[in-house]
Amino acid sequence: MTHTPVSTERLSPDFRRLWASVTVGQVGSALGSGALPLVAILAVNASDLQVALMAAFAGIAGAAIALPMGSFIEFRRKRGIIVHTSFVCFVALASVPLAGWFGVLTYTHLCIVVTVQTLGAIVSNAAGGAYLKSLVPEPLRVRANSRFETTFWTASTIGAPVGGALISIFGTTITLVIDAVSYLLSALGIRSITTSEPEPMHGRPEHHWWVEIRSGWTYIFDHPPLHRLFWNAMAFGGSIMLTTPLLALLMLRELGFSPWQYGLALGVPCLGGLLGALCAPKLVELFTERAVLLGFGTLRTCWLGLLLLAGPGTAGLIVIIGAEALLLFCAGVFNPVFTTYRMNCTADDHMARVGTAWSISAKSFQPAFIALGGVIAGATSPRVAIGFAAITLLASSALLPWRRTQSISRPRGGSSAVHGSTPHSHQNVQ
Repeated sequence: MTHTPVSTERLSPDFRRLWASVTVGQVGSALGSGALPLVAILAVNASDLQVALMAAFAGIAGAAIALPMGSFIEFRRKRGIIVHTSFVCFVALASVPLAGWFGVLTYTHLCIVVTVQTLGAIVSNAAGGAYLKSLVPEPLRVRANSRFETTFWTASTIGAPVGGALISIFGTTITLVIDAVSYLLSALGIRSITTSEPEPMHGRPEHHWWVEIRSGWTYIFDHPPLHRLFWNAMAFGGSIMLTTPLLALLMLRELGFSPWQYGLALGVPCLGGLLGALCAPKLVELFTERAVLLGFGTLRTCWLGLLLLAGPGTAGLIVIIGAEALLLFCAGVFNPVFTTYRMNCTADDHMARVGTAWSISAKSFQPAFIALGGVIAGATSPRVAIGFAAITLLASSALLPWRRTQSISRPRGGSSAVHGSTPHSHQNVQ
């Protein structure tokens, strides 16, 4: 990987419009996170099993519908796809409070809305990465991705507590209304961008539909650094998601912490992610992209095991918050560099298909890891399951592109440019 000096150029006004639109969307999503399961429980009296099945169904159905979408997105203008996807999500989310007010809200309706949201996130990720590539020149990529990462962590920090307060004051659907409006405002903001997007220069290949569906994965697996980073991301993201419900069990049931202390352990560490995202461009300037990618890609795997040392009381809470904050700080540095790397490695005519394949894979692997964690915890204990996740996390660092020959290769058939956090999409800790 070659060193990319940090440019003194300014990011364009159209990038700032895009960033503002993403900010509005991510704040809305952060406020509305968890609102649909809450509506399912309180408004339609869904059982625990139905709430769990709603999330599982949305992931499976969304991924299945998205399978042929990569090729569809690839050969069309991306901005229009993002805008239309945001409008569809706006309509879907707005339909929930409307149906509730008229007394016709059902569990099936909620399942459809969650599926539309999941599909919208996949489509926006795929189209957004390719669109950003046309807006931001290569020397500004890490800086641009750092701004998106900063937005994500800021929204994550304030979203849950503010959303909870709004629900307590105004009722269960208020954050859904805000989230729906944020989709609309995000779409209008992206639509206001003045830079014209050229028609894709590449034509649609004459391939069998199955070849087109798997072309994103084929591209990833034919590119050694991307191949290794793909499995690294699946193992890392899956391990982190595996611990999410187990941390609640550990803190609330085994260690006896109160719900407000659990909320503190979820919210405060996000400041670590925010700080990491702010530091990423400077660290790249000091140490090169390769050093940051490998160094922080490894460091982010080192902290989860500290959760096993946590006991009851203030000291245990400090250990949990500290471990999570260190993990998210390293992830906050890593994510913008990784996103830029992936974009540089991907040819223009495969950007959407690679993005779709990556998102579908993440949304398939993560529920599988969560289920595995539940099985391990049920057979042993939450601590054993968290220990398994910590070991898997450490092992995932071996999948980084350590060999010098596994460096950025210029994409076939296209120029290099940016990324990543995409309009109104939920990012995972890669």
